[in-house]
Amino acid sequence: MTVAALILAASPQSALADADGMPAARRNADAAWSGGAVPIVVVAHDPDGAVASALTGAPVTLAEPAPVEGGPVGQILRGFDVAAREIGETDGFLIWPTRLTWVGPETVTSLIEVHGTTRETILAPSFDGERGWPILVPASSVGLLRAISPDRMPDEIVDDLVAAGAPIRVMEMGDPGTTHDISTPTSALAPYVGPSEPLVGHVHEWGESIADLPEDTPLEGPALAPYGQAVAGDPDQPG
Repeated sequence: MTVAALILAASPQSALADADGMPAARRNADAAWSGGAVPIVVVAHDPDGAVASALTGAPVTLAEPAPVEGGPVGQILRGFDVAAREIGETDGFLIWPTRLTWVGPETVTSLIEVHGTTRETILAPSFDGERGWPILVPASSVGLLRAISPDRMPDEIVDDLVAAGAPIRVMEMGDPGTTHDISTPTSALAPYVGPSEPLVGHVHEWGESIADLPEDTPLEGPALAPYGQAVAGDPDQPG
């Protein structure tokens, strides 16, 4: 089972926004990696290389966005297509707006674990009764995604998937970072409390899915995937 993280930046500025001393996209990528998501794709314009510089050392692929006419759903599909070319067995992906910088890696791990027991269901974290991000969408829903209008915003995209018949499970994660974005300073966040009970019938250590990697495994990111070009390591596929 492989679950990708698609970190979506509306602009270079949003990717580079300060998140407690780290660029927003880098903080998100680190949380995704620590939580067990792989591959990690950052979809962002990078006209001067600043985003790539911010991601140096992170195990990510930096992908040039799809044409703006495709709207938010076009950027999600762009990220999924890049992830699926990197790992063909990718069967789920986390839709992760870059502004959600305070998500804990434990939340990522929990979503991935639950996906392992219900692979056809959209999984959404919630905090204090409010649905948040990132949202895990099974690869089986990509066909439904491709039918969504480009003028739909991220929350509306999820609602449209559900209206089209995709099942959804909203789970209380006890993670304020799932609903409070970078505009909320960390000092103002409610404490992280975690789920009130196990979300699945078995519990792994956080990040166990990557625990078998050698300790000296190099972090070579970011790979680059400009729109219309091949992803690094896959010369036979268009970007």
